[in-house]
Amino acid sequence: MIINQSIIRNIIGIIGNVISCGLFLSPMPTYIQIIKSKDVKKFSPIPYLATLLNCLLWFFYGLPIVHPNSLLVITINAIGIAFEVFYLTVFLIYATRQGRLKVMKLLALETVFMIVVVTSVLLLIHTTTKRSLVVGILCIIFGTCMYASPLVVMKLVIQTKSVEFMPFTLSLASFLNGVCWTSYGFLPFYINLLVPNGLGTLFGLAQLVLYTCYFKSTSNKDARAEVELPV
Repeated sequence: MIINQSIIRNIIGIIGNVISCGLFLSPMPTYIQIIKSKDVKKFSPIPYLATLLNCLLWFFYGLPIVHPNSLLVITINAIGIAFEVFYLTVFLIYATRQGRLKVMKLLALETVFMIVVVTSVLLLIHTTTKRSLVVGILCIIFGTCMYASPLVVMKLVIQTKSVEFMPFTLSLASFLNGVCWTSYGFLPFYINLLVPNGLGTLFGLAQLVLYTCYFKSTSNKDARAEVELPV
Protein backbone atom coordinates (compact mmCIF):
# COMPACT_ATOMS: atom_id res chain seq x y z
CA MET A 1 0.00 0.00 0.00
CA ILE A 2 2.85 2.40 0.84
CA ILE A 3 4.51 1.67 -2.51
CA ASN A 4 1.23 2.21 -4.38
CA GLN A 5 0.63 5.50 -2.57
CA SER A 6 4.13 6.66 -3.45
CA ILE A 7 3.62 5.80 -7.13
CA ILE A 8 0.27 7.62 -7.23
CA ARG A 9 1.82 10.64 -5.50
CA ASN A 10 4.65 10.80 -8.04
CA ILE A 11 2.24 10.52 -10.98
CA ILE A 12 0.05 13.33 -9.62
CA GLY A 13 3.15 15.41 -8.98
CA ILE A 14 4.37 14.96 -12.55
CA ILE A 15 0.94 15.91 -13.92
CA GLY A 16 0.93 18.93 -11.61
CA ASN A 17 4.35 19.95 -12.92
CA VAL A 18 3.12 19.79 -16.51
CA ILE A 19 0.04 21.90 -15.72
CA SER A 20 2.15 24.35 -13.72
CA CYS A 21 4.43 24.74 -16.75
CA GLY A 22 1.32 25.68 -18.69
CA LEU A 23 0.54 28.33 -16.11
CA PHE A 24 4.05 29.74 -16.34
CA LEU A 25 3.81 29.79 -20.13
CA SER A 26 0.43 31.55 -20.20
CA PRO A 27 1.84 35.13 -20.08
CA MET A 28 4.10 34.41 -23.10
CA PRO A 29 1.68 35.90 -25.71
CA THR A 30 1.57 39.10 -23.66
CA TYR A 31 5.36 39.34 -23.63
CA ILE A 32 5.64 38.55 -27.32
CA GLN A 33 3.30 41.51 -27.82
CA ILE A 34 5.51 43.66 -25.58
CA ILE A 35 8.66 42.67 -27.49
CA LYS A 36 7.03 43.40 -30.86
CA SER A 37 5.68 46.79 -29.77
CA LYS A 38 8.73 47.56 -27.60
CA ASP A 39 6.32 48.95 -25.02
CA VAL A 40 4.94 47.43 -21.78
CA LYS A 41 1.90 49.72 -22.05
CA LYS A 42 -0.16 49.34 -18.85
CA PHE A 43 0.77 45.77 -18.05
CA SER A 44 1.73 45.42 -14.42
CA PRO A 45 4.90 43.63 -13.23
CA ILE A 46 3.36 42.93 -9.82
CA PRO A 47 1.92 39.46 -10.63
CA TYR A 48 5.31 38.32 -11.93
CA LEU A 49 7.14 39.71 -8.93
CA ALA A 50 4.67 37.93 -6.64
CA THR A 51 5.03 34.65 -8.53
CA LEU A 52 8.83 34.93 -8.44
CA LEU A 53 8.84 35.34 -4.66
CA ASN A 54 6.39 32.46 -4.26
CA CYS A 55 8.55 30.19 -6.44
CA LEU A 56 11.72 31.17 -4.55
CA LEU A 57 10.11 30.28 -1.23
CA TRP A 58 8.80 26.93 -2.51
CA PHE A 59 12.19 26.14 -4.08
CA PHE A 60 13.85 26.77 -0.72
CA TYR A 61 11.17 24.69 1.00
CA GLY A 62 11.84 21.75 -1.32
CA LEU A 63 15.58 21.61 -0.65
CA PRO A 64 16.80 18.54 1.31
CA ILE A 65 18.10 20.81 4.08
CA VAL A 66 14.56 22.07 4.68
CA HIS A 67 12.11 19.40 3.52
CA PRO A 68 13.70 16.16 2.23
CA ASN A 69 12.22 14.09 -0.63
CA SER A 70 10.57 17.01 -2.42
CA LEU A 71 12.21 16.78 -5.85
CA LEU A 72 9.02 17.61 -7.77
CA VAL A 73 8.52 20.75 -5.70
CA ILE A 74 12.07 21.82 -6.51
CA THR A 75 11.86 21.15 -10.24
CA ILE A 76 8.62 22.97 -10.98
CA ASN A 77 9.57 26.02 -8.94
CA ALA A 78 13.01 26.16 -10.58
CA ILE A 79 11.18 26.28 -13.94
CA GLY A 80 8.87 28.96 -12.54
CA ILE A 81 11.82 31.06 -11.38
CA ALA A 82 13.36 30.88 -14.87
CA PHE A 83 10.14 32.03 -16.55
CA GLU A 84 9.55 34.88 -14.10
CA VAL A 85 13.13 36.10 -14.48
CA PHE A 86 12.62 36.14 -18.26
CA TYR A 87 9.34 38.07 -17.98
CA LEU A 88 10.82 40.62 -15.60
CA THR A 89 13.92 41.02 -17.78
CA VAL A 90 11.72 41.83 -20.78
CA PHE A 91 9.75 44.24 -18.62
CA LEU A 92 12.94 46.00 -17.50
CA ILE A 93 14.12 46.35 -21.09
CA TYR A 94 10.95 47.95 -22.44
CA ALA A 95 9.52 49.76 -19.42
CA THR A 96 9.82 53.46 -18.80
CA ARG A 97 12.51 54.72 -16.46
CA GLN A 98 9.94 55.05 -13.68
CA GLY A 99 8.69 51.52 -14.35
CA ARG A 100 12.21 50.09 -14.28
CA LEU A 101 13.00 51.82 -10.99
CA LYS A 102 9.82 50.43 -9.45
CA VAL A 103 10.66 46.86 -10.51
CA MET A 104 14.28 47.15 -9.38
CA LYS A 105 13.21 48.41 -5.95
CA LEU A 106 10.77 45.54 -5.50
CA LEU A 107 13.35 43.03 -6.72
CA ALA A 108 15.82 44.45 -4.20
CA LEU A 109 13.23 44.05 -1.42
CA GLU A 110 12.53 40.45 -2.46
CA THR A 111 16.25 39.70 -2.55
CA VAL A 112 16.79 41.10 0.94
CA PHE A 113 13.73 39.22 2.20
CA MET A 114 14.98 35.90 0.80
CA ILE A 115 18.47 36.46 2.21
CA VAL A 116 16.99 37.12 5.65
CA VAL A 117 14.72 34.06 5.45
CA VAL A 118 17.42 31.67 4.22
CA THR A 119 20.04 32.92 6.67
CA SER A 120 17.69 32.91 9.65
CA VAL A 121 16.30 29.44 8.92
CA LEU A 122 19.68 27.80 8.35
CA LEU A 123 21.46 29.46 11.27
CA LEU A 124 18.74 29.51 13.92
CA ILE A 125 16.78 26.32 13.16
CA HIS A 126 18.64 23.02 13.19
CA THR A 127 16.10 20.33 12.27
CA THR A 128 14.31 19.76 8.98
CA THR A 129 11.01 19.34 10.82
CA LYS A 130 11.14 22.82 12.31
CA ARG A 131 12.59 24.32 9.13
CA SER A 132 9.74 22.82 7.13
CA LEU A 133 7.24 24.30 9.55
CA VAL A 134 8.63 27.85 9.41
CA VAL A 135 9.26 27.99 5.66
CA GLY A 136 5.97 26.20 5.05
CA ILE A 137 4.06 28.92 6.90
CA LEU A 138 5.70 31.54 4.68
CA CYS A 139 4.80 29.48 1.60
CA ILE A 140 1.19 29.30 2.74
CA ILE A 141 1.01 33.06 3.26
CA PHE A 142 2.58 34.08 -0.06
CA GLY A 143 1.00 31.22 -2.00
CA THR A 144 -2.43 32.29 -0.75
CA CYS A 145 -1.74 35.90 -1.73
CA MET A 146 -0.72 34.80 -5.23
CA TYR A 147 -3.82 32.65 -5.69
CA ALA A 148 -6.06 35.41 -4.33
CA SER A 149 -4.87 37.89 -6.96
CA PRO A 150 -7.58 36.80 -9.51
CA LEU A 151 -10.21 38.23 -7.15
CA VAL A 152 -9.51 41.64 -8.70
CA VAL A 153 -10.16 40.29 -12.18
CA MET A 154 -13.26 38.39 -11.01
CA LYS A 155 -14.69 41.61 -9.59
CA LEU A 156 -14.07 43.31 -12.93
CA VAL A 157 -15.83 40.49 -14.78
CA ILE A 158 -18.93 40.90 -12.60
CA GLN A 159 -18.92 44.68 -12.99
CA THR A 160 -18.47 44.67 -16.77
CA LYS A 161 -20.31 41.39 -17.44
CA SER A 162 -17.40 40.54 -19.71
CA VAL A 163 -14.62 37.91 -19.58
CA GLU A 164 -12.29 40.17 -21.57
CA PHE A 165 -9.72 40.23 -18.78
CA MET A 166 -10.06 36.56 -17.77
CA PRO A 167 -8.82 34.14 -20.48
CA PHE A 168 -10.46 30.70 -20.32
CA THR A 169 -7.21 28.75 -20.73
CA LEU A 170 -5.60 30.52 -17.77
CA SER A 171 -8.65 29.95 -15.58
CA LEU A 172 -8.81 26.27 -16.55
CA ALA A 173 -5.08 25.78 -15.98
CA SER A 174 -5.33 27.47 -12.56
CA PHE A 175 -8.17 25.15 -11.56
CA LEU A 176 -6.43 21.98 -12.78
CA ASN A 177 -3.16 23.07 -11.17
CA GLY A 178 -4.92 23.57 -7.84
CA VAL A 179 -6.63 20.18 -8.09
CA CYS A 180 -3.38 18.34 -8.85
CA TRP A 181 -1.32 19.92 -6.11
CA THR A 182 -4.14 19.62 -3.57
CA SER A 183 -4.32 15.90 -4.36
CA TYR A 184 -0.53 15.69 -4.10
CA GLY A 185 -0.77 17.31 -0.66
CA PHE A 186 -2.98 14.46 0.58
CA LEU A 187 -0.35 11.79 -0.26
CA PRO A 188 0.81 12.07 2.48
CA PHE A 189 -0.94 14.93 4.27
CA TYR A 190 1.00 18.22 3.68
CA ILE A 191 -0.92 21.19 5.00
CA ASN A 192 1.62 23.55 3.43
CA LEU A 193 0.52 22.36 -0.01
CA LEU A 194 -3.15 21.86 0.85
CA VAL A 195 -4.00 25.35 2.08
CA PRO A 196 -2.80 27.54 -0.82
CA ASN A 197 -3.62 25.00 -3.53
CA GLY A 198 -7.01 24.20 -2.02
CA LEU A 199 -7.82 27.91 -2.17
CA GLY A 200 -6.39 28.00 -5.69
CA THR A 201 -8.81 25.24 -6.69
CA LEU A 202 -11.76 27.20 -5.31
CA PHE A 203 -10.69 30.44 -6.99
CA GLY A 204 -10.10 28.61 -10.27
CA LEU A 205 -13.54 26.99 -10.08
CA ALA A 206 -15.12 30.36 -9.35
CA GLN A 207 -13.43 31.81 -12.45
CA LEU A 208 -14.78 28.96 -14.60
CA VAL A 209 -18.29 29.55 -13.24
CA LEU A 210 -18.02 33.27 -14.02
CA TYR A 211 -16.70 32.47 -17.48
CA THR A 212 -19.73 30.26 -18.12
CA CYS A 213 -22.09 32.98 -16.92
CA TYR A 214 -20.62 35.89 -18.89
CA PHE A 215 -19.05 34.31 -21.98
CA LYS A 216 -22.12 34.89 -24.15
CA SER A 217 -22.13 38.59 -23.33
CA THR A 218 -18.51 38.94 -24.43
CA SER A 219 -17.44 39.26 -28.03
CA ASN A 220 -14.99 36.71 -29.43
CA LYS A 221 -12.40 39.44 -29.59
CA ASP A 222 -12.79 40.24 -25.91
CA ALA A 223 -12.67 36.55 -24.94
CA ARG A 224 -9.23 36.20 -26.50
CA ALA A 225 -7.82 39.30 -24.82
CA GLU A 226 -4.91 39.06 -22.40
CA VAL A 227 -5.11 39.97 -18.71
CA GLU A 228 -3.98 43.55 -18.19
CA LEU A 229 -3.77 44.89 -14.65
CA PRO A 230 -3.35 48.52 -13.69
CA VAL A 231 0.15 49.58 -12.72
